[in-house]
Amino acid sequence: MLPNYFPDAGTAPEYNTVDATLWFFEAARQYFADTGDLGFLRDLFPVLEGIAERHRSGTRHRIHVDPADGLLYAGEPGIQLTWMDARVGDRVITPRIGKPVEINALWHNALVTLAEFATALGTDAAEWNSQAAQVRASFQRFWNAADQCCFDVIDGPGGNDPAVRPNQIFAVSLPQSPLTPTQQAAVVEVCARRLLTSFGLRSLAHGESGYGGRYEGGPAERDAVYHQGTVWGWLAGPFALAWLRVHGDPAQALEFLGPMAQHVRSACVGTLSEIFDGDPPFTPRGCFAQAWSVAEVLRAWTQISRAHHSQSHA
Repeated sequence: MLPNYFPDAGTAPEYNTVDATLWFFEAARQYFADTGDLGFLRDLFPVLEGIAERHRSGTRHRIHVDPADGLLYAGEPGIQLTWMDARVGDRVITPRIGKPVEINALWHNALVTLAEFATALGTDAAEWNSQAAQVRASFQRFWNAADQCCFDVIDGPGGNDPAVRPNQIFAVSLPQSPLTPTQQAAVVEVCARRLLTSFGLRSLAHGESGYGGRYEGGPAERDAVYHQGTVWGWLAGPFALAWLRVHGDPAQALEFLGPMAQHVRSACVGTLSEIFDGDPPFTPRGCFAQAWSVAEVLRAWTQISRAHHSQSHA
């Protein structure tokens, strides 16, 4: 696992995250795609294989692969492991114990990445291809046919969670999607209709139980709505990329990022805010210069602009 917190006092780092390590696979994939650096890949590949093996056999906080379906399970009471990590005292606001949708989209993407890396290094990719195929088939368990979108978590203590949250967008925006094209289009449509704002996606759809549209009050009040309706700027990037994948229209995809270009001149000049109210007028809140808001919007803008350039010169 990768730590997600280094204490200032020099004590041991904390490892209460399931997604950071899986995002590392995607960072490595992007780096190799841009550089073709085989020396880097030879050094890193054994490490990535070891990470995947430990996730299969089990690591901290009950993070392990369920042998019945190949999906990744994570979580235990009192611990917040996904990016939705707010807690008030001992109460975890969004525990998401079970098999979270974006974690398994990342797991599928990591397995396909391992297969691609093995092929690039001239080694046998059959094992990783086989595991990826199992996860891809099992991912259909996330499909909520009644709502035409994905469950947020399956196999949790209370069963499957049908709350409409933005985590499912990663099953479309990541390079390797485990959903069918029809399902991808349905996920983008639901996110556009129920979660999309000018500055990103709501963390919970308006009308869902527990929704909070204003990030205000004391620390406890703010933390209680941090992932319960508050808009996150970094999610603007994945949504625009998912839109591009489904609709193939880079000009339209870029328009979803347009308000962020204006926001650069408003809250803190030259940068992007962390979060915004879920209700209009989507007042910026939280950190006024947030790294992952900037990074994801820039990454999506660059990728979509390249697609736009290629399309216009085809």
